[in-house]
Amino acid sequence: MDPLVPLFHGAPNHCFGCSPTNPLGLQLKFTIAPDRSVLCSASVSEFYEGPPGYLHGGIIATLLDEAMSKANRAHGVTAMTRQMSVEYLRPVPSNASIRIDAHVTRSEGRKHWTKAHIQNSDGKILAEATGLFIAIKV
Repeated sequence: MDPLVPLFHGAPNHCFGCSPTNPLGLQLKFTIAPDRSVLCSASVSEFYEGPPGYLHGGIIATLLDEAMSKANRAHGVTAMTRQMSVEYLRPVPSNASIRIDAHVTRSEGRKHWTKAHIQNSDGKILAEATGLFIAIKV
């Protein structure tokens, strides 16, 4: 099996999803797989719950959005979300091991289409999303 490569930002930022310097953020750490999909193992605190024991729907959407953004980054593209669709299949527990995966499905000019999902430690998919991202100049 090929090793996973950590995905780093080149510039310091305060991103809610991934910045290690944002004490209120999720501080997600992504790796790039050989096929340029991205992976993140995480456990999200109860501070981000909706119903007791489960993550808020907005946080679930944030996890998926962040992963899809990082999938673009793994292809050398910095892009912002234009459109996103989330399917909440099962509740996502707080303080539990989850895995977030994302990949680019198609690119056309500045447009990049992506998919992501969250699964629990048993491999059951809890939520999934598709997104359209527009590349920006940085």
